[in-house]
Amino acid sequence: MTMEIRGPALLPAQRTAVEFETADGLTLVGELALPQDRVPLATLVTLHPLPTAGGCMDSHIIRKAAGRLPAQADLAVLRFNTRGTTSPRGTSAGTFDGGAGEQFDVAAAVDFVSEQGLPRPWLVGWSFGTELALKYGLDHDIEGVILLSPPLHRATDADLSAWRGDEREMVVLVPEFDDYLQPAQARERFSTVPHATVIGVDGAKHLWVGESQTRRVLTEIVAAVNPGALPLSTVWET
Repeated sequence: MTMEIRGPALLPAQRTAVEFETADGLTLVGELALPQDRVPLATLVTLHPLPTAGGCMDSHIIRKAAGRLPAQADLAVLRFNTRGTTSPRGTSAGTFDGGAGEQFDVAAAVDFVSEQGLPRPWLVGWSFGTELALKYGLDHDIEGVILLSPPLHRATDADLSAWRGDEREMVVLVPEFDDYLQPAQARERFSTVPHATVIGVDGAKHLWVGESQTRRVLTEIVAAVNPGALPLSTVWET
């Protein structure tokens, strides 16, 4: 039987509810999705949008990455709620700290991935999550960062410049009609990081609404992390 891959499709994977502790004593809740019967080739540590605006581990692009990419691209996907954030999975301890205390959340997630022996971790941030990736990614043993709709509100020019000369990859997806930072502005701001790849996405908006935009985002993630898995199929044989 053939199933079209769209919306909330859940492809085969090992999915486990997880918890891990931050250095400042908070318990964060999340889910780890692994390929069902293969060893993952790389790992996505996802960082969700702003929790005070409804962002959480179930924000749709993050949920769909976990729902599809373990099967489609042999990727492990960790998604979790940062401090004080709630989703159907549960509520992470603590309170939202505007991106400051969340540095411990990023560290705990990367440490968890390392403790699980998962390979080639990448930070994948969306909106507020890109701020965390930019501000704290350099502190960790990761292969690179993938930034979806970066607003560059909390991440400063100094945070960007710190990546200059670093060999780790930076891929930046910028919607044509983003509410905060559009492609021309993004190319100027990210020019301080010469190796950053800034990709303007025609017709897209900050929230990447619609299946065509979801597929574009997931395709660009896989192009960076495991290009041999492309093109991503639009159907699945059940």
